[in-house]
Amino acid sequence: MADKPSRALVIYGDGLAPMVLPSHDNLHSFASMAVCGFLALRASPPSETEDERIIRDFAQLLDAYDFYLSYKRGEHKDKAGYDTLSERLEHLLFYGLRAALFSSCPGIQSFGRKLGFCIPQDDELVTHDYSSNEALEKVPDSFSMASKLLHLLGFSGSDVLEKYDFDLVFLHITSHEKSRNKKEMGVSNMDANGVNDLVGKILEKAHPGSTIGSRLHFSVLLSYGCVSKNEKLCSLLSSPTTETNSDLSLLFPIQSYTMKGGHRLDDIRHHHAMLLAQWQEGLTRRDTTEAFFFEDFKEVCFS
Repeated sequence: MADKPSRALVIYGDGLAPMVLPSHDNLHSFASMAVCGFLALRASPPSETEDERIIRDFAQLLDAYDFYLSYKRGEHKDKAGYDTLSERLEHLLFYGLRAALFSSCPGIQSFGRKLGFCIPQDDELVTHDYSSNEALEKVPDSFSMASKLLHLLGFSGSDVLEKYDFDLVFLHITSHEKSRNKKEMGVSNMDANGVNDLVGKILEKAHPGSTIGSRLHFSVLLSYGCVSKNEKLCSLLSSPTTETNSDLSLLFPIQSYTMKGGHRLDDIRHHHAMLLAQWQEGLTRRDTTEAFFFEDFKEVCFS
């Protein structure tokens, strides 16, 4: 189906990478059929808050870091009016796509709106229990959630609909958020177990050989969240000494992930990169990764 446009689903688990266990079979199965890699992140500036770190990492994932810096300085304000309808419609698009962003983080929601995302409420993916006198909202099971996410992209059952709401659906999950009230719980409060179950249900619906599988571009990204600047685990370098020894570093070529637009980025950290796996049947290559772990990704990427 490469001759027809794809529709994209992205699941991003901020801080969930260290929580992945060998028992999370669906994540590991997905990695084994996907193309896998890293997204190196910039080092955290001094005195950065956790909320700022979450937005900054999200901006880097979307290649919107420069926009984030101007946004943080308050240089991007909502425009009160638009001269033409086309200007208004362009403002509501993310890189020309009709894109939805689900997140329970207010900072992510605000930043996403600036980028052109539509921000539906979590309750659009929440089921309702009317079995008691009070109508309680519950986090949907993974099967129901997978169905609703795919339906937004025009995938209904095993059919691909011609009329649909979004070209891209982005689910942003943060590990640090704890709901104070069950009625406030949303899909973006899932843990690694929830992500593992959700990935499994999506793969059931978009399995290889299915119509959905050939039209869905599915990505799963997991990051390490806040890490210490002195942390030397999960290094991207073959020899960690090259990161600290300036003399030895001259003997090694510059890593491509430290370059952008022909310029070297000096604030890139060489450890705890985001783990990225992408899959679309017939379009993405299949790596030899066997598990959704840092060392497995590194073995494939740097072997």
